[in-house]
Amino acid sequence: MNFVALKMLTADRAKYFGLIFAIAFASFLLANQVSIFIGIMTRPASQIRDVVDADIWVMDPQTLYDGEVSALRDYDLYRVRSVPGVKWAVPLYKGTGRAKGPDGKFRTVILMGLDDASLVGTPRKMLVGSIYDLRLPDAAIIDKAGYSYFFPGQPLRAGRTLQMNEKRVLIVGISDASAPFQSFPVLHTRYSQAIGFVGRERNLLSFVLAKPAEGVPVEEACRRIEAATGLRVRSSAAFSGDAFRFYMRNTGIPINFGITVVIALIVGTVVAGQTFYIFTIENLRQFGTLKAIGVTNRRIVGMILLQAIVVGGTGYALGLGMAAAFFSITLNYLPTRGIVLPWQVMAGIAAVILIVVGLASLMSIRRVLVLEPAVVFRS
Repeated sequence: MNFVALKMLTADRAKYFGLIFAIAFASFLLANQVSIFIGIMTRPASQIRDVVDADIWVMDPQTLYDGEVSALRDYDLYRVRSVPGVKWAVPLYKGTGRAKGPDGKFRTVILMGLDDASLVGTPRKMLVGSIYDLRLPDAAIIDKAGYSYFFPGQPLRAGRTLQMNEKRVLIVGISDASAPFQSFPVLHTRYSQAIGFVGRERNLLSFVLAKPAEGVPVEEACRRIEAATGLRVRSSAAFSGDAFRFYMRNTGIPINFGITVVIALIVGTVVAGQTFYIFTIENLRQFGTLKAIGVTNRRIVGMILLQAIVVGGTGYALGLGMAAAFFSITLNYLPTRGIVLPWQVMAGIAAVILIVVGLASLMSIRRVLVLEPAVVFRS
């Protein structure tokens, strides 16, 4: 009977491939849009996640996320260091500047100023050079995307120079830093060097990075610092969540991607369901013949479910294959770099497709179950 069910499914090639295409298109669109959405919404916290040395971020009470910063006063650093339960605390500058390449091409860059002594917050994935080269005069580490922008087509090597605020920037290393939301180049340098690049202002201390003492939970250390200083204190995980929620609430990204996902669901459900239902209606005489020769309703339901699983599985595999190929091709494309197809998305879409083909098959099963075997003898 399974062989008969598959022969019935593939007898009309046009309708069979139409079913496959509907499921494949829905799977591809869902995988594409959901993965891009996840990739984009993780970017606002990319610089937070890249700082793996510190567990605690201290900031101005009105700072909502790391993209909009109100500077602290210099002595706030020493106030944090004096709190019981804090193992160490170091300054961090985060801001933007305008860097100019050797050919005069310029672009806004994200500038990360790290503690001169400890270099806490340096990128962990270095493609060229060493983080300790930051101790050289005018030294900075640039991410690969920024290097490709300022030196297109050039091999990755240290020793090239940029300009910021009429000051020389010596590229001593190239990192594989996480892509920021705005896709700006990312420069890491020492705190004192960053101040020299951007020009002296009254307050330039963006954040204080801290580590709790041994045996002191991160949340407990956060509460102590907040109580002692009156500043806003967040763990790295909580601060990453703040950045995510800020963009969810204050941008149109969720709505735009949500509309696309809903369209994909509608296309997959309606088109596949309607096509599968029409396929069943056109084969009512065949199902009637099977019932007339004694095939039970349970067996016929199994045949319809087999047809639905074959259609859903084939369409899902084809759609996810196209999505995987798309992300493989665009993995190193600068605007979409780092966006991949997570396995969680693949599993979620498999569940969605299973529901879609389940609903489509239910409509068909209901019509076949009430079918009278005598239909085969009608003209």
